[in-house]
Amino acid sequence: MHVRAFIDEMEHLAPPDLAEDFDAGKIGLVVEGKTMVSRICCALDATLYVVKKAVFASADMLVVHHTPLWTPVTTMTGRTAELMRALLSADMNLYVMHTNFDRAGEGVNDALAELLFLKDISPLTLGCIGTCTLSADEISRRLGGNIRLWGDLKKINRLALVAGSGFDPALLEEAKAQGADAFLSAEMKHSVARTAPLPCIEATHYALEAPAMQRLASRKGWQYIEDPPLLQTIP
Repeated sequence: MHVRAFIDEMEHLAPPDLAEDFDAGKIGLVVEGKTMVSRICCALDATLYVVKKAVFASADMLVVHHTPLWTPVTTMTGRTAELMRALLSADMNLYVMHTNFDRAGEGVNDALAELLFLKDISPLTLGCIGTCTLSADEISRRLGGNIRLWGDLKKINRLALVAGSGFDPALLEEAKAQGADAFLSAEMKHSVARTAPLPCIEATHYALEAPAMQRLASRKGWQYIEDPPLLQTIP
């Protein structure tokens, strides 16, 4: 497949105009490589480990959710230089789908809702809400553990979720107004935990977003490269 045809396919899946303004210039083909694409790898983050695994797999394209180039680059040193050296020396393309994939149909939030068996799903501004038949313990098991509960959580009938960092007061109020009993997201702030209008379930950023990239890889026949941040629980 020509790289332009691949880009067209990805933009149909996750249209760039769905992205937040802060993603301008940070999604799409962010590193140009080979013109023809045959072998594709997929991951949540373009870490050096992921890139080296993709090189070992002889990939022509690496598709990720998070760009490794969040800010404009004026010098190429340290980890950035090492990462770019590995990509460019392999002539590998790097394609990013971030907030446009969050909002896309069959995207990040839809994959998370599917993982948690949500039914009767309605959209939120940056996520969704649906009927939930799982307990907090069962949600934790589905997400690989390491969740934290904020507030007095009893039974969950309607669960709101925003994959990634979604504990925003306005989103919490929106979920509450739509009848949510709990709100699932990542990276809770102390000030938000104090004033949240409903119980919150905090998981890791990786646990909430990786399922979408895993599902995408599975459906496309790509190789998914697992690389979660190291997390150790100390009793």
